[in-house]
Amino acid sequence: MAKERPSMINHPATGGLPALSSLPIFSPELETINRRHIIGFETRNADSRPFNLLRTQVSKKCTANGWSVIGVTSAEPAAGKSFVSLNLAASMARVGDQPVYLLDLDLTRASVARYMGMTPEFGLSDYLSGEVDSLSALGWRVEATNLAVFPTVHPVRNNAELLSGPHFRSLIDTIRAHDGQGIVICDLPPAFANDDAMIVIQQLDAYLLVVDGSKTTRRQVIESRAMFEPTPLLGTVLNRYQGGVTDPYGYSGYSQAYRKYY
Repeated sequence: MAKERPSMINHPATGGLPALSSLPIFSPELETINRRHIIGFETRNADSRPFNLLRTQVSKKCTANGWSVIGVTSAEPAAGKSFVSLNLAASMARVGDQPVYLLDLDLTRASVARYMGMTPEFGLSDYLSGEVDSLSALGWRVEATNLAVFPTVHPVRNNAELLSGPHFRSLIDTIRAHDGQGIVICDLPPAFANDDAMIVIQQLDAYLLVVDGSKTTRRQVIESRAMFEPTPLLGTVLNRYQGGVTDPYGYSGYSQAYRKYY
């Protein structure tokens, strides 16, 4: 459930991303996020352990390299990259006092709002098309966390045009003006869906590549890395890994649970 947002259209954003305190609160329904397997918010849930480990590795690499703006993508659709983006952002927002910003830049198949049970009026595609001038009109702070979500609400087909337009440049400038004041995670389209991920990743510090253990091929991983050069690969995330019955780190029961969702 979300608190009503005041009208903020046609007021350009300046000086970096909006402060968490300036954003309206969104209270996710527990049933909804559990059904979507968004478990990064839950400190006592054993299934959140992989994201706690991922959070630590990502934080260490970002600190060591001075990175603060990262993308999450995959080689092909339905590999679970939005699932990873959301759970990583949720897990990172649980620790420390730095804000975490999650931007849904998968403009044709946006899913972050759906996963969270959000039904906002405007999203990032509206900002990129010029219909909304202020990022403050789009963001929501997740209740009792340091996470701000900027969803895409209206999928578009002229995505290449939007990502080459002045409003995307303004978005990147705004994100860059926020360097050192938290972490920005961009949920991106798959590498081979279109050239959107290639366009956006060139503007980021680094990216994570989500690999579907059941179908992503070695060649797809190699070709994805080549497409995204010279932006550094922060690491790969093996999703839907099926460990053997004696493998304590296979998480195979949980893997089966979210396999059904995708």
